[in-house]
Formats: sequence, structure tokens, C-alpha cells
Amino acid sequence: MKKGLFLMSTAGLVFAGGLLGGNVYADSSKQVTAVGSTALQPLAAQAADEFGSKNPGVTVNVQGGGSGAGLSQVGKGNVTIGNSDIFAEQKDGIKANKLKDHKVAVVGITPVVNADVKVSSLTMSQLRDIFTGKITNWKDVGGQDQEISLVNRAQGSGTRFTFEKEVMDGQATKTSQEQDDNGAVQKIVSKTPGAISYLAFSYTTGDQAKNLKPLAIDKVKPTVKNVKDNKWSIWAYEHMYTTKKPDKNTTKFIKFVKSNSMKSTVKKLGYIPVNEMKVTKNANGDVTKKVNN
Repeated sequence: MKKGLFLMSTAGLVFAGGLLGGNVYADSSKQVTAVGSTALQPLAAQAADEFGSKNPGVTVNVQGGGSGAGLSQVGKGNVTIGNSDIFAEQKDGIKANKLKDHKVAVVGITPVVNADVKVSSLTMSQLRDIFTGKITNWKDVGGQDQEISLVNRAQGSGTRFTFEKEVMDGQATKTSQEQDDNGAVQKIVSKTPGAISYLAFSYTTGDQAKNLKPLAIDKVKPTVKNVKDNKWSIWAYEHMYTTKKPDKNTTKFIKFVKSNSMKSTVKKLGYIPVNEMKVTKNANGDVTKKVNN
């Protein structure tokens, strides 16, 4: 998905330009605008299409930009939904108490390499050393004699926040090329020999991901099953944040995303329904086993 392009529902016409201001819509009560996380973007866009077909006259606009942008824009009232991979409390400058959190899914995040890299598993220590720049050649972790090419997400990315929180143990990542969205990372790692980065599970399947290889960590594979019980710890909730009193169409859309009718789509796209998780995670990163699950 290209940054800056709107993904349109079947419910109506989207006008480019006016996303963050200006009265370009004849009736704002008939349109929902969701901005932010590119990890959530495939699900949000598909839900917009399905919702639009069931609700003629209501337009759902979906755009990326990163979790930080989503939280900032919904906080300012410029959009009706801020899509985020992180809790609002985890983002500086966001008044979380002014927003309402709607957890619509869970997403796993995995390190990925160009398929030509002859490594399938790393220890957590090795992965951390690669992203700090301590390890710079694949031969040092059992691969070929090839320089490691780091690709990172930009600051403000919820995917980056989750990866750094779960992997880096407080250490800073090495300065490297940074990309604004999961789609750009997917494309660059696929085409760059020796490249490594990290992606939401939803970007590791399909034709566009055929030249990518997800890596196991400490012999644990990045699977939905392992995310559900936290054996794979690099995961996050997909949040749709709104104001405390969202309009009826925004409320209706979010309810649709969380409904049983969307569950098969959620799974097909590589996400996990929240109610299938065997653990919960709070804004501090504390993981607790669910009772009676």
C-alpha cells in the first residue's frame, strides 16, 4: 500500500487532499476517517469495504501514517478514529484520558530477512546485537559472509515501539534507513540482499512477501498459536481510538470490526481476535494469564 493514498470503501467517493482539515465532505456525519497504524491498515481497509457494502451512503476512509500520527490526529479532533499499535498512555503528548480505547485485534510482529539470507533462527541476544550494530555480518550468526543491511521503522511507529520494547532491552537501535510503513519495509527487505527488519504478521504472507523469511527467536517460531499464550512475546493490540463520545457511524463501524462476522477476515489477514488470546497485556507491558480461558 502506498503511503498517502486513501483506501476507499464501496460506500462512497473519497476526495484526495483534505484529510487533516477543510470541509471537503458535504455531510461529515456520513463519513468516518481512520488514520494511523500501517500494521492495522490492511484490516481497517478490508473492514471499510465490507462495512460500506452493508451501509450505503456511509464512507469510511482509511489512511496510514503511523500510530503516533493516528493518536495525535484523533486527539486533535481532525479524524474520527486513530489507529494505533500502542496504548495512548505510551505516547508522549497524548491525553489518554480524553480518548476511548477500542481493542479490535491482536497483531504479532516478527523479524524478517531477505529470503536469500541463510539464517532461520536467532537468539534474542543476537537479534539485539544486530539492531545495535554490534553484529554486522551474517557469518557471525551462522549465515553466509554478507554484510547485514538494517531497515528500521520511523520514530512514531507503533510497530517500532513494540519491537524495541520487547527486543532491545533499553538499548538504542543503530542509525539506519527508516521507513514510514510496513508496506515500504516489506518491499525493501524483499529486494535488498542481506536485509533485516521487522513486520506485522499481516505483511508476511501473500505474493508481496514471497521473498521474505520470518525468523524464529530462541527456537520459538512467530506463529499465531505462540502469540496467543505469549510464547512469542513481540505482539500488540490493534487499537481504534476515538473521542469519549464518537458519532454513531464511527461507533457502528468499530462495532462491525469487532463483530463475529469479521472474525474470519481478521484471521485470514493474519491478525488474532482479542477474545482468542490466552493472556492480556496492559500499557506497562505486564502480561497476565487470562482466567477461565
